[in-house]
Amino acid sequence: MGQSINNQTWVTEFILLGLSSDWGTQVFLFVLILAMYLVTSVGNSLIILLIRLDSRLQTPMYFFLSVLSLVDLCYGNSVAPQMLAHLLSAHKCIPFHSCVLQLYTSLALGGSEFFLLGAMAYDRYVAVCHPLHYTVIMHEGLCLGLVAGCLVAGFSNSLMETIITFRLPLCHNVINHFACETLAVLRLACVDISFNQVMVALSGFLVIMLPCSLVLFSYARIVAAILHIRSTQGRRKAFGTCASHLTVVCMCFGATVFTYLGPRSASSVEKEKMVALFYAVVAPMLNPLIYSLRNRKLWLRSGNF
Repeated sequence: MGQSINNQTWVTEFILLGLSSDWGTQVFLFVLILAMYLVTSVGNSLIILLIRLDSRLQTPMYFFLSVLSLVDLCYGNSVAPQMLAHLLSAHKCIPFHSCVLQLYTSLALGGSEFFLLGAMAYDRYVAVCHPLHYTVIMHEGLCLGLVAGCLVAGFSNSLMETIITFRLPLCHNVINHFACETLAVLRLACVDISFNQVMVALSGFLVIMLPCSLVLFSYARIVAAILHIRSTQGRRKAFGTCASHLTVVCMCFGATVFTYLGPRSASSVEKEKMVALFYAVVAPMLNPLIYSLRNRKLWLRSGNF
């Protein structure tokens, strides 16, 4: 594990307790998570490929969707392969540097996704409220700038949170989680972690609330614009352009708010693991399914390949 100095430990590897210690349950989870991981990889890869190859999908909305699919694809690969390997392994250890990298990568991609969902809400606001000027406002430079800003914000926040997490002296190396996650690692510290908890809470608040504020503003304006549309068909069409995005927003923001901003309790650790599993495995799988099922253009284009 490492060397002990003054009751503090220089950790060289971590042991992950995972989701269950029962072998039968682990095998069942392996099959289930492997199936979801494959659907995630195929679904997101297919969306990226379709949007890339079909010139009729070269619009800001599909550009943001392709970036979201790429983020989901990378996020799934940052957690799922290690989780699958540990489900069939007796020694569920992860080297220190791999744990740091996993925490940084998953936080960066998760944060980037939240900011990206905010940018996509702004795109839908322009499409519904300013349709005649949509192509002028959402030009290529702005779209690239928004995506770059989302990635910079996500990766910068992750760097700060990773540093304040792993700078702490650790008393032991057993993580009650299936992956290296901020709150789980903080519980290993030998010292008072009040400052770190405040910083993590503040970081989570900013990553959640800044994009969420943009989403709420955008959809408030969208709803107001839809209510002014006289025809029922026009209202349905306007709402249809936002339905998929709004579904994904509610799913992703809701799970994270429940994890980081919800009340603490004795069962919080197990709840954190369940919500983290949902966000790491289930959400990246559902995103392409939600957009595909509710988006007729993607179905039509996929039929051409």
